[in-house]
Amino acid sequence: MKKIVLLFAIFAFNFASFTSVKAGGLMTNTNYHIAFDRMMARGASTEIDAAYSNPAGLAWGHEGWQISFNVQKPFQYRNIEATLAQPYAAAVGFESHKFKGKASANPFVPALFASYKHKNWAIGFMAGIVGSGGKVKYNEGVPMFVVPVRAMMANNGFAPNAYNLDSYMEGKQYIYGVQANFTYKFNEHWSASAGIRTNIYNGYNKGHVVASIPTPAGNVEAMNMQIDVDQKGVGFCPILGLNYKLDRLTVAARYEFRSKLNIPNDTKTLSVSPAAIAAQVGPMAAPYQDGVKNRYDMPGLLSLAVGYEFIPGKFRGTLEYHWFDDKRAKMAGDRQDELKYGTQEVLVGLEYDVNKVVTVSAGAQRTDYGLKDSYQSNTSFACDSYSVGFGAAFNIVKGLRLNVGYFCSIYKDYTREASYMNVPMTETYSRTNHVFGAGIDYKF
Repeated sequence: MKKIVLLFAIFAFNFASFTSVKAGGLMTNTNYHIAFDRMMARGASTEIDAAYSNPAGLAWGHEGWQISFNVQKPFQYRNIEATLAQPYAAAVGFESHKFKGKASANPFVPALFASYKHKNWAIGFMAGIVGSGGKVKYNEGVPMFVVPVRAMMANNGFAPNAYNLDSYMEGKQYIYGVQANFTYKFNEHWSASAGIRTNIYNGYNKGHVVASIPTPAGNVEAMNMQIDVDQKGVGFCPILGLNYKLDRLTVAARYEFRSKLNIPNDTKTLSVSPAAIAAQVGPMAAPYQDGVKNRYDMPGLLSLAVGYEFIPGKFRGTLEYHWFDDKRAKMAGDRQDELKYGTQEVLVGLEYDVNKVVTVSAGAQRTDYGLKDSYQSNTSFACDSYSVGFGAAFNIVKGLRLNVGYFCSIYKDYTREASYMNVPMTETYSRTNHVFGAGIDYKF
C-alpha cells in the first residue's frame, strides 16, 4: 500500500508539464508567419511578419496598411522507450517498450498580423499561439507510472498476465498572445520600437492509472488513480526593438521581457482509491488541489539578426541568434534550476526572387536547450534539434501574396538512467516534428 501512495505522489507532482508542438524555446514559439517556415531566419525582416520578428523594421516596410493571415498544421510524436534489466524485466513483462505519445493542434494553428506605416512611424499588431500550442496523449501511459505499478503487482505475487492495467495520460497547453508595437524612424539609418504582448494561458491535465484483478465474481480493483485539472491565467510581456539600415545591410535587435504566469488550478478530479490509500495521500496531492498556483513563466528572449542583400531586390540572406533566459523564468517545481543554461538558437535563411511572381527560400535552425538529466521527466522532456525549412511566395495580383512552407525538426535522442520505486531502467526520449503552412499577405 505504501508503494501505491508513493506512486500517486509521483503522478501528482509531475503530471502538469505536458508540452506540445512548436519551434523556439522551452515555453516560447517563434514560428507564426509562413515566412518563418520557408526561411526560418526572419529577425531582419521589414515585411509584414516583422510585426513580430522585427517590429523596428516596419519603419522600412510598406507605406499604408498591410495584413496577413496564416495557418499551420503540425504533426509530432513524443516517444519514451523504457529498457529494463533482469529481474525487473520479468516482473513487469517486458525488457524494452516504446510508449508512444502523439501531439496535435486541431484543426490548425492560426496567426494574424497587421501594420500601418505613415512616413517615419508605424504600428504593428500580431495575434497567435505564442507558447506551446497543442496537446499530447499517451494511450498506454508513461513508464514512470506503468513500471512501478507492474513491479508492485509482481511483489504481491501477480504475474504480468494475471491482472489488467489501464493507464492513460493527456495534457494540453496553449499560450495565446496579442501583441501591439509602435515604431519610429529617427533618421535614414535608425529606428526603434516599443510594444507589449498579453499572454493568455489555457491548459489542462487528465489521466488515470487503474490496476484490476480478474476473479470469478468479476474484476477487483487493486488501485484507481484519477486526475483532471484545468489551468488558466494571464501575463504581460514588454518588448523593445532596434533596427539599423545602411544600403543593403540591416542589423536588428529585439528583447522580450519575462512574462510572469502564475496559474491557479481548477481541479475537477484528484483522487485515489481504495479509501485506505486516499486517506494517506493528503499533503502529497496538495500542489494539485483546487486554487493552488503553479509557475509557467515565458522567459526573456534576446534576438540579434544581420540581413544582407547580395543582389539588390533579388537575392538576400539573414543570420540570426536567439537566447532565452530560461534560468530566470520560474517553472513548476523550480525546474529552471535543473538547466545548465538558457536555450540558444542559431538560424540562417536565404531568399531569391525568381521573377516578379515567384520567390523561393530555405533556411535552417540549431536549437540547444542546455539540458541535464535531472530536468527531464516523462511528462516534460526536450531534445536538442536541427530544423530545416523551405517554401515559396507567389505574387498573385498586385498587393496579394500567397506563402507556402514546410519545415521539420531533426531531434537528437536523449538517453538517461532513471529509477521509479527502486526499479532502475534506461529511458530514451525521442521526438519527430513536421509543420506545413500557408498564408495570405495583402497590402493596400
